[in-house]
Amino acid sequence: MENVQVLMQATPWNLGPLARAAAACLAMALIPSAGALAQETAPSAAPKAAPIKLQLNRLEPAGESCRTYLLVDNSQGTALKSLKVDLFAFDQEGVAQKRIAVELGPLPDKKTSVKIFDFTGISCPKIGRVLLNDVLACEGGEASRETCLERTETETKTSVPLDR
Repeated sequence: MENVQVLMQATPWNLGPLARAAAACLAMALIPSAGALAQETAPSAAPKAAPIKLQLNRLEPAGESCRTYLLVDNSQGTALKSLKVDLFAFDQEGVAQKRIAVELGPLPDKKTSVKIFDFTGISCPKIGRVLLNDVLACEGGEASRETCLERTETETKTSVPLDR
């Protein structure tokens, strides 16, 4: 309402009561439109990059080791030449037991694949949790180690959680 009063005081000509009421209605109608116009022309936030989904799909004994099947879903993203991750296996009490660096690339664009590797020296029943500790390398397109870490989502199909 203050805007209307300022508008009314700023007019250089003398308006009658009917004209002032019409001008006030017009001013009130234009004020919300100006706000909406400002919102429409404001730059939008950058679109969120497509996720890289890592799923702990299966664990199976392999002698003294635990064979690990990791599903890598890049079905919404662009191709990556390299995606190297740092993983930790924790025992049932939450104590770190094994650290491993795994190259998951190359990852074609719009593709899901399975990578198989072993946590050597630890049996599957002893693993209580797997942690994606870091992304060590990420190459391809506009990718960087930091952006790939931000894009990475984790889930599990086993009884062992895969956490970030």
